[in-house]
Amino acid sequence: MIQDHSPAPGATPASPALWRPSRTVAVILAGGTGTRLGLGIPKQLLKIAGKPIIEHTLAIFEAAPEIDEIIVLMATGHVPDAQQIVDKAGFRKVTKVIEGGDTRNATTRIALDAVGEGDVNILFHDAVRPLVSGRIVRECVNALWSYSAVDVAIPSADTIIQVDEDDCITDIPVRSSLRRGQTPQAFRSPTIREAYRIAEGDPNFAATDDCGVVLRYLPGTPIKVIDGSDENIKVTHPVDVHLADKLFQLAAAQAPRLTDHRSYSEELIGRTIVVFGGSYGIGHELTELARRYGAQVFPFSRSTTGTHVERAEDVEAALKTAFEATGRIDHVVVTAGILERGALAEMDEETMDRLLQVNFVGPVTIARQALPYLRQTKGQLLLYTSSSYTRGRARYALYSATKAALVNLTQALADEWADVGVRVNCINPERTATPMRTRAFGEEPEHTLLAAEAVAQSSLDVLISELTGQVIDVRRAPGEAAQAVPAQTPRLADETTAASATVG
Repeated sequence: MIQDHSPAPGATPASPALWRPSRTVAVILAGGTGTRLGLGIPKQLLKIAGKPIIEHTLAIFEAAPEIDEIIVLMATGHVPDAQQIVDKAGFRKVTKVIEGGDTRNATTRIALDAVGEGDVNILFHDAVRPLVSGRIVRECVNALWSYSAVDVAIPSADTIIQVDEDDCITDIPVRSSLRRGQTPQAFRSPTIREAYRIAEGDPNFAATDDCGVVLRYLPGTPIKVIDGSDENIKVTHPVDVHLADKLFQLAAAQAPRLTDHRSYSEELIGRTIVVFGGSYGIGHELTELARRYGAQVFPFSRSTTGTHVERAEDVEAALKTAFEATGRIDHVVVTAGILERGALAEMDEETMDRLLQVNFVGPVTIARQALPYLRQTKGQLLLYTSSSYTRGRARYALYSATKAALVNLTQALADEWADVGVRVNCINPERTATPMRTRAFGEEPEHTLLAAEAVAQSSLDVLISELTGQVIDVRRAPGEAAQAVPAQTPRLADETTAASATVG
């Protein structure tokens, strides 16, 4: 159990006794039935971004170093479904998947019995809040060193009104003092147990959340509120499904960066990397960087090897070359891409076909050809998008459209290939200094562009990570200037060798 013992700023200890919990348990409340969504299955089993909602939620707590154990309270009749998700995902911290109660209060009582006796930190979290962050989990646990009850909330952006039975306003509370509650809610186990013990003697007891039980039956207990996030939405209504799916699509992961050259060498020595588009820009920088760390890298491009990424026979030959030389292929990287500017209505058929073939058909072709090799090594396919994937840009509509397609392809293939252990990710760099960008936009102020070397470094971090199905943003640090674009600019016929830099 990894916890920061330092109290939160301005914290007042809830009791003079030193709190020494034996462990921290996350209780995932998954008792909803999906009635408001009009589903035939519980909403927590609905797939968003390629995975059941509950799997996304469990993954956050599984990855949180502050959490020692996870208990799942599942809707009646669906415990086997949840257990199957847990087993398939390999969640090691989940110790119990059990049936919840008919009400939120009954479910909490079952959870307290499942946790058992002893001094324990307990976090209750809605299974249908799959976008909770590790930061929120960490701050909840840390706050329990100073408080015995913790809630998560965000300020209300809307004015809240109180109405009577005729839907007429009776009061308008001051918005600055209002918050919108979220989960998790965290407690020292003696506090939440005592609150429920007292509540059992109240014949009118009813509550929709556990902090409300503490507030009502242990009124002298301070309940600390930490900041939630706008993204930590609860999937309750049909529109929430679409919002959550879009938030997952736009969410950017971060790959962990290793500390030194030796660490990278330990990861990369003996690995084989195939780079399509490896002659210029990001592909070239990635090739050189990976080689310095000991990887065997095979760059292919139209200009240097005559490899056309949209041609299945060219891709097959390239992969065969690398495999025959080393006996394995661990990573396949597709930086090949072209950018042609112009109004769609004025673009000729040849240009449109080239854009679609190189930018989309090429990655699809490579993905299909690479899978048998990557399946053997449990490797990774790495694609590249641009910031224009979130919103099409005038005068490069097809480029933007193909980049959006690559994000969808990444997420779909990550789901399809999960069973065979092949990972798929997508790099989303901001405007990058590459020959392709220079040809399309001319010379630009150096300080406004990201260095291709920085994108290559981030790409390498992703390749040696366990990420899959993620879009990884690469941004310049404040004040960082990009290095100059390489002097050699590819000829028109070599455009596929330039990296797919964003066009921001």
